[in-house]
Amino acid sequence: MWAQLTPWMKQQWRRLARGLGVAAILLVRAVWMLWRLLRPQLIFALNVLVALVLLFEEWGWRPLSNLLARLARFRIWAHAELLIAGLPPYAALLVLGVPSAILIPAKLIGVYLLATGHVVTAAVVILLAKLASTALIARLFLLTKPALMQIAWFQRSYDVFMPWHEALFAWIRSSFVWRYGRIVRRRANSFLRRTWTTLHPQLVSARATVKPRAAALGRRLQVGAREAWTRTSLAGERLLRRLQGPQG
Repeated sequence: MWAQLTPWMKQQWRRLARGLGVAAILLVRAVWMLWRLLRPQLIFALNVLVALVLLFEEWGWRPLSNLLARLARFRIWAHAELLIAGLPPYAALLVLGVPSAILIPAKLIGVYLLATGHVVTAAVVILLAKLASTALIARLFLLTKPALMQIAWFQRSYDVFMPWHEALFAWIRSSFVWRYGRIVRRRANSFLRRTWTTLHPQLVSARATVKPRAAALGRRLQVGAREAWTRTSLAGERLLRRLQGPQG
């Protein structure tokens, strides 16, 4: 009986193998056709995503770091930065992770506000916390980088990541999306400069006109408030004398 089943099983196995092979070929062809169809859209989406990351680094990470660097003119802040820059490697690594903890209570507050229906307030809280933590991370990384580079695994990771990072961003900077974004940015800056150049004399003139009027209005309000207070005090004194008169 086994001798009779063996040829039949071999035949069924060959049929199954041929069926799986045909299915695999059809699947590969379908995936390839789908990739050829969606490739432009996927590449465009990838360009936009990485361009946004690069945009955040150049217009977010660096400006926020430079903004915090200006605080070094205050003695307390400068002293704190000197202490952070002098930390040992693993203490510097621990300090670098501190800003991320800022997001934890902010997220909890944001979730609470979102659950209570304050959507805009929740979004503002989370956004401000994200900006604050990003600014701190950017500044702390610049201060602690010399100490962090003394950690062997951190230096190896950094040496692997940075060439890939620079190559990827160089590719993005040469892409259409990024070039068009820079054109839009220049046009927006030019428009803002022209608008400010046009509006600034008008604002100065309006301020020169409104300032005396506002000062006069403020003086009238002060005089009116003093007169109202005087009349109220006199009325209160007369009322008090009337109340005390029958008793005397």
